[in-house]
Amino acid sequence: MFAQIGYYICVPFAWLTRMFYEWTGSYGVAIILFTLVVKLVILPFQLKSKKSMMRMNRMQGKIKDIQTRFANNKERQQQEMADLYAREGVNPMGGCLWSFIPLPILIALYYIIRTPLRYFMNLSETVIGEIRALAESLGYVMATEGNAVAYEQIYLSKFIHEHWDNFAGKFEGLLDMDYQFLGMDLADQASNVMSQFPRGGWAVWGLLLLPFIAAALQLVMSLASMKASSNTMNSSNKMMLYLFPLMTIWMGFMFPAALCVYWIANSAFSAVQEILLNKVFAKALDREETEKEREKREKRAAKMMAQREQMMQQQAQQKKAQSASKKKAAAPKEKEKYSGSTNEAGRVGNRPYARGRAFSENHYED
Repeated sequence: MFAQIGYYICVPFAWLTRMFYEWTGSYGVAIILFTLVVKLVILPFQLKSKKSMMRMNRMQGKIKDIQTRFANNKERQQQEMADLYAREGVNPMGGCLWSFIPLPILIALYYIIRTPLRYFMNLSETVIGEIRALAESLGYVMATEGNAVAYEQIYLSKFIHEHWDNFAGKFEGLLDMDYQFLGMDLADQASNVMSQFPRGGWAVWGLLLLPFIAAALQLVMSLASMKASSNTMNSSNKMMLYLFPLMTIWMGFMFPAALCVYWIANSAFSAVQEILLNKVFAKALDREETEKEREKREKRAAKMMAQREQMMQQQAQQKKAQSASKKKAAAPKEKEKYSGSTNEAGRVGNRPYARGRAFSENHYED
């Protein structure tokens, strides 16, 4: 299943690289143009990721404050962090996801370079077998052991280039592959020509320099990317900063030089992209933060006005309640005043209603 998925990933990349090769006639230029197109295709997705990463870097002070205040309460700390990300509109994983995209592209390109007849020319195994049989009849010796087996199709395509007159027009889709670029053989490996150093001329010197150029540009790209990050760099970041360039040097010596051309082009385009995006998004984030501050002031003023209006309403209600209580307190006096006019016939001593208001001594007399 994974082989099938890998095949469908390699096919469009191989088609794109082959199209540029047919246009330019240069294998190195085709790889550079392929790298540029891939960078442009994934650029819209990287823009959002880059902006999210820069916004998160500006939140480091708030994040450290939350970590300090809730150091003993991990659950509350996670909740506060989630609330902070939600308020700021930041996805903490957004800046990491797109950083893994170059890896499958690199793997696909490696298979395209390593097996040019299968992927670059899109020939079937049957046709490749027929081509190999014709090449062997012309003196080609197929690799059967060691590291040469992995790059057997590269050696075969180079043999076809050297004997193109015997292959031209006999196999549909077969291309005359010329791996020469700036005087270097991009199908060769730097480790294979180390024994020829310092002699061998530019063909050897160039292959040995390519891994170091790729590593240096990758270091520049990483520094440009970290420029938008916090000023302090911990030991983990420093290790990753230098680990990838060192791995690039090692892989540049072990793999075909064409991959170094891809790394150089990709790192150069990425460095330019990082420098430009840092400037553009830095201004955009400054402007957004200014707008946020204005919104905060407006919200603060609206909150104060709402509190003032609520206070005035409470004061009005208190005055109304006080007025009602005064009226209620005045009501018994009016009642007492009214009750002063009593029927004196009902009085007994100081009790005006002892016999009732309607008491009459002659009530039962005839």
